[in-house]
Amino acid sequence: MNNFLNNPKNKILRIDPLKKSILIFLISVILSGCSTSFNMPDWMDADLSRERHAERQAQRDGGPKGKIQDNFKLFGSDIKDTGATIGVNSLLWRASLDTISFMPLENADPYGGIIMTEWYNNPNNPNERYKITIYILDTRLRADAVRVSLFMQQYLNGEWVNTSTSDETRLQLENSILTKARQMKQE
Repeated sequence: MNNFLNNPKNKILRIDPLKKSILIFLISVILSGCSTSFNMPDWMDADLSRERHAERQAQRDGGPKGKIQDNFKLFGSDIKDTGATIGVNSLLWRASLDTISFMPLENADPYGGIIMTEWYNNPNNPNERYKITIYILDTRLRADAVRVSLFMQQYLNGEWVNTSTSDETRLQLENSILTKARQMKQE
């Protein structure tokens, strides 16, 4: 190793200690100027995003939202494309889906406002099964904006037979949906 350092061709490796300290100081100054803090841009900041989301939620009135496409101008015209919107009250829609979430869905049409379930067998009574159809009739959060049809069948003599259900059960389902929708609106 000494032969390597004493060789006049390798003079570059032998640096005066004063020059070494100046060189280290300059490199550290240059590198410290390159360092940046890890501040996120505004569009990536989670707190700001939550605040903007809360502002948008505060402006909502429970009416139809959910545009599919953005507004655009075609050849400088004044006509705006408002996009497609959901045809029913979004709070009633979500509350309806939450209320019957334990049942398998057959059909859910947010533009027509119809939610249909498949037949659901009651685990406590395997000889009964239920089917629910929910109609959301308005874009406003009102008591008359939701209608429930409840169907029940019993297994008798080897086949499923339609039986009547009480209006009280149907009304309880409607009230449960309305209560959940009101709670969602308050959140």
